[in-house]
Amino acid sequence: MSTKRLKIGSRGSELALWQARHVAGKIREISGIEPEIVVIKTTGDVILDRQLSEVGGKGLFVKEIEEALLKKEIDLAVHSMKDVPAFLPEGLTLAATLEREDPRDAFLSPHFSSLTSLPQNARVGTSSLRRLAQIREFRNDLEFVPLRGNVGTRIRKMNEGVVDAVILAGAGLKRLGHAGDIREWISPDIMLPAIGQGALGLEIREEDETTGNLARSLSDRPTHIAVAAERGVLKSLNGGCQVPIAAFAVWESPGHLILEGRVLNLAGTRRVRAISRQSIRSEEEAQQVGIELGSRLLAEGAGEILDSILNRHP
Repeated sequence: MSTKRLKIGSRGSELALWQARHVAGKIREISGIEPEIVVIKTTGDVILDRQLSEVGGKGLFVKEIEEALLKKEIDLAVHSMKDVPAFLPEGLTLAATLEREDPRDAFLSPHFSSLTSLPQNARVGTSSLRRLAQIREFRNDLEFVPLRGNVGTRIRKMNEGVVDAVILAGAGLKRLGHAGDIREWISPDIMLPAIGQGALGLEIREEDETTGNLARSLSDRPTHIAVAAERGVLKSLNGGCQVPIAAFAVWESPGHLILEGRVLNLAGTRRVRAISRQSIRSEEEAQQVGIELGSRLLAEGAGEILDSILNRHP
């Protein structure tokens, strides 16, 4: 095992490289393998002058990495699970999900202590339609400024006065040493996290049993099952990370799953919400719970909301 060469595919952002190195370190500890990290530029990394929701398509941060995996240019891909589409290319599988970091969104501002303390018409930087819609539902008196770029770039723009505050995933801030910049952890009651937020997924070729066994040894079962339930919602709604779909699950001992899903319009004036509480024992059962919850959301009007957004008529 120690003689095997293992190539890990990753985006080139500071956060993505932190994640890839984190996985490489764990692999090194358990196997003696010294992985090589291969940086791959994705569509989402190249297009920086437009909102990703305007670009369209799914898998904007993973497509090129998956292509490299299928071509056997890499052996394993490390993804932020919130970037991974509902359906994977044939021949690939998510072998493992590492223990989840805090999934909540975080509020950062040089002058204000919380989302509530922002003055009327304050400028909030975010490129996430999920965040925008949920903040508008909570406070419809704020101005939203599209903000692309890595974590450091967004914080710098905030400090330069481009915006009064930014909303970012708390997990990424913690991983990059920016936890001290967080002014408020936003309650999921106000802002339900993105599907898979805070979790890292390891994608491999289905046929690669050696890498699969190695990856699965790093998996955290409660996280893997919770994220499977959330991704079931995504599959049912046929959504991607560029629409305002939110879902968050917790799998508690002895196998009790709590799952909530939400779909909102961009104005924040209409929300469809569903919650499921069930006892489940496997990833497959968890995914089915998510699919059924997604069907409930569709029955309540989620499809109509998503269609209006995808047709650019919010």
